Amino acid sequence: MQCRTIPQLLADAAARDPDGAWIRADDSELTFSAASEAVGSRAAALRGHGVQRGDLVALTSRTTPSYLLTWLAITALGAIAVPMNPASSAAEFAGLLGQTRAKVVISDDALRPSFDRQATTIDVDDLAGEPGTLPTDEATAEDVACLIPTSGTTGRSKLVAQTHRAYVMAGEGFPYWMELTSADRLMTSLPLFHINAQAYSALGSLACGAGLVLLPRFSASGFLDAARRHGATEFNAIGAMLEILMRQPLRADDADNPLRLCYTGPAPERERQLRIEARFGIRIVVGYAMSESPYGLIWPRGSRPFGTLGTIRQHPVLGVVNEARVVDDDGHDADTGELLLRNPAVTPGYWGMPEETAAAIAADGWLRTGDIVTRDAEGVFTFVSRKKDVLRRRGENLSPLEVEEAVASHPSVLDCAVVGVPSDLSEDEIKAFVVTTGPADFTALRRWAAERLAPFKVPRYWQQMEALPRTPTQRVAKHQLPAGHPADEYDAEQGATP
Repeated sequence: MQCRTIPQLLADAAARDPDGAWIRADDSELTFSAASEAVGSRAAALRGHGVQRGDLVALTSRTTPSYLLTWLAITALGAIAVPMNPASSAAEFAGLLGQTRAKVVISDDALRPSFDRQATTIDVDDLAGEPGTLPTDEATAEDVACLIPTSGTTGRSKLVAQTHRAYVMAGEGFPYWMELTSADRLMTSLPLFHINAQAYSALGSLACGAGLVLLPRFSASGFLDAARRHGATEFNAIGAMLEILMRQPLRADDADNPLRLCYTGPAPERERQLRIEARFGIRIVVGYAMSESPYGLIWPRGSRPFGTLGTIRQHPVLGVVNEARVVDDDGHDADTGELLLRNPAVTPGYWGMPEETAAAIAADGWLRTGDIVTRDAEGVFTFVSRKKDVLRRRGENLSPLEVEEAVASHPSVLDCAVVGVPSDLSEDEIKAFVVTTGPADFTALRRWAAERLAPFKVPRYWQQMEALPRTPTQRVAKHQLPAGHPADEYDAEQGATP
């Protein structure tokens, strides 16, 4: 299968529209040709530091033009980028660098002290220089372009190896799936150490010649103003971003903005989605993908299958390249079960982890996603839960997501997370952590849940939180929720807090 590399995608965009504005930030703007030359300049500087094809280069990936250009320069040399969360602790940085043995680290003044004596460190701004020629023949489509951390980095993090082929196919597909053109401006505040901003926003904008707006961080209070300031027409939302935006004070001009599209997943409930769309004047497109495969599922163009993840993503030119199966615990095809994917964008594996790779990817190429879905007769998939998150209580399996949605529908609940906790009777007990508008009325909340859920799904334990811990991508960090049974916990079987 013929496929371009990441630098070839940039070179083609620069040749097609050299003077068109591509990267936009509050303090700078770069055309496609200027970006190509800047990447060439940074690639030459990295080569001067001894970086060669196949070398691992770590960088503290802030969502800024300089870091994006540097990421592109690393891939243009055929080297392998190892993007790190700039909010990591020194111990986390040390763990990841010890695991990867990166040849150099690229960072900035605020973070460079974290790498003393750990590795050769280069300031990201010191790589800028005179315009240079973009290397386009150092890498091949099969080469690994990036290692994507998918868990904590104090120990052995799972590093998803992704190829130039996967990134380019994602970039080529995203504008088609979202109906984007060169007239659009894609805005992202998502971290450049995850695949969404890299593959969909950055490379997607290159593939269709659209503008790219980089926001250094997500700010709910300033998000719409940023869209207005930059003329953004599309953005990607993950985790709780849309709900966080909805909890901002209502303004009469909320829909008075240039945005028209939002990509997110999983799907909000139909009525909630319609309210979000009406308030901000946007159309939401729902999809599903992962670092291990940016080709997953998406709402087909022009369709609105509310509450679902849509159908199998395919390539706009290459046609049918992606397959999906739903299997039960015995590996047999089923209507409800684990989602498996097979396509050319599936990761070759977890870096340096052959056992974990073999557990995730079968010999015939099927990727075990770890997500439980249902599939209907029309081939439309609906998310149920993470396989590892499925809880078992009183002999029944249940999805925390279903319980969270029921609890979160109460008018006083702003946020909710449901987990399993040890039970004296074996299996799991269910606990709900809630953020509410005022003092939590646990009796009322439990009654509300009981009206909407089977008895075995109703949480026994309840705890009020000021806020739920979240990852940089705004997903709830359930592993950071407080353990044990604190004094202010409500036990429904006791009828009161202990």
